Amino acid sequence: MNLVVVSNRVARAKANEPMTGGLAAALLPVVEKSGAVWVGSSGRVRDGSQKDPFAEVEALGAGALALLDLPAAHYGGYYEGFANSALWPALHSRSDLIRVSQDDYQSYREVNAFMARSLMRFRKPDTAFWIQDYHFLALGAELRDLGVKQPIGFFLHTPWPARAIIGCVPHHRELIGAMLAYDLIGFQTDDDCENFLGYLQSELGLEAEDGVVISSHGKSRCAVFPIGIDVEKFALQAAKASSHPEVSRLRGSLNGERLAIGVDRMDYSKGLVNRIDAFDRMLTAQPALKRTVSLLQIATPSRGTIEAYGNLQSELAKLVSDVNGRHGEVDWTPIRYLNKGFSQTVLSGLYRTAHVGLVTPLHDGMNLVAKEYVAAQNPADPGVLVLSKFAGAANELTTALLVNPHDIDGMSRVMATALSMPLTERRMRWEAMMRKLRAGTIQQWFADFIETLESSRAPDEPANDDLAVGPPNPWPLQAVGSGSARIH
Repeated sequence: MNLVVVSNRVARAKANEPMTGGLAAALLPVVEKSGAVWVGSSGRVRDGSQKDPFAEVEALGAGALALLDLPAAHYGGYYEGFANSALWPALHSRSDLIRVSQDDYQSYREVNAFMARSLMRFRKPDTAFWIQDYHFLALGAELRDLGVKQPIGFFLHTPWPARAIIGCVPHHRELIGAMLAYDLIGFQTDDDCENFLGYLQSELGLEAEDGVVISSHGKSRCAVFPIGIDVEKFALQAAKASSHPEVSRLRGSLNGERLAIGVDRMDYSKGLVNRIDAFDRMLTAQPALKRTVSLLQIATPSRGTIEAYGNLQSELAKLVSDVNGRHGEVDWTPIRYLNKGFSQTVLSGLYRTAHVGLVTPLHDGMNLVAKEYVAAQNPADPGVLVLSKFAGAANELTTALLVNPHDIDGMSRVMATALSMPLTERRMRWEAMMRKLRAGTIQQWFADFIETLESSRAPDEPANDDLAVGPPNPWPLQAVGSGSARIH
């Protein structure tokens, strides 16, 4: 089987460059080894003058990375509009933040159709397509409209909310009906899958039997595939990163203090304000902890042109300043706050240095930072993970210290508990989490999904039709067209 993986965001195998997101960082190692073609946005838009939408096609491990310029006329409505101002807030149960227009929805569908046409370049009789995340909910239906009969799978990296929440998204029935063109729809947790099936029953009148739904598109299987990480690779990387200059400087600056760390995109789903409030509350309630612990909060800027994100960045900067102003001293700052990204190598070393990892989203599909923090720890002296019970990872990492991020007092007490936890208990909790991580690696996730996708098509739905065969592999590297502009 030839596999084509599609996502809006992609990653390149450059260890010293900042990673741009959990999805991209997670997919990179398995795509490299699988021989798949990974298709995604180049980060540029096109004005329509280019005949070939692909800006670059290059080798990626055993496979290839194919980057295309998305249409300038529709990019804003697709990405900042419908995807991130309608779908993202709804999927994270923030219907109050939905801001979207009819034109945004039309642009979203246009970009999904554009991607489908572009993917025909890689269509062969034995090709399977695996579509990633909320940017391309309708891509499967667009591929079917182009005559694609081969298996098409979809995996949602975010949560799927309750019916009443997703029902706030304009055109939700049309869009979710289009999702049923996928042979396999994967979710992070049982709750997500159950919410989706509940929507199909109540809104579309479709009953599921053993996760299989029959619609006008045929059969769709809905199943749960919790995403993991490359545990051993990350652990080895963290051990080696201890000597990295940035990690060494951090350790040298602690002066015997313990360190708590948070690493997140600047996003309202991550619970950043609540986390800072809880850290502030802990120092207020237990002043003896001052000068004994500091928080390193890395918050990488994201989607700054969207109002909700700009407001969050301003609110968080003011909050950190207020906390440091109240608790700080001339030679001690409680919160080290950084608005920039770091490479996976450096991050792994920072995780290993930190005595406490704070992963406290209000709602998250999985949150791979939680798994990375655990994998990065020194087995002889592991740190403690404080984890929101509303992150998908909480279903697996049950020996973390689980918190309700809306309970500021409760979270502050748990932070203090983490700082004082004895070594024996820390080891016990860490070892239990590592067993879970090793049983559910990114490699296992990838293999399980593909195996299920291959078996999802019924015998009377053949994958091999008389198709136009795409160009041979490898595909030639092409220059970026003059009509492209970098997306910011």
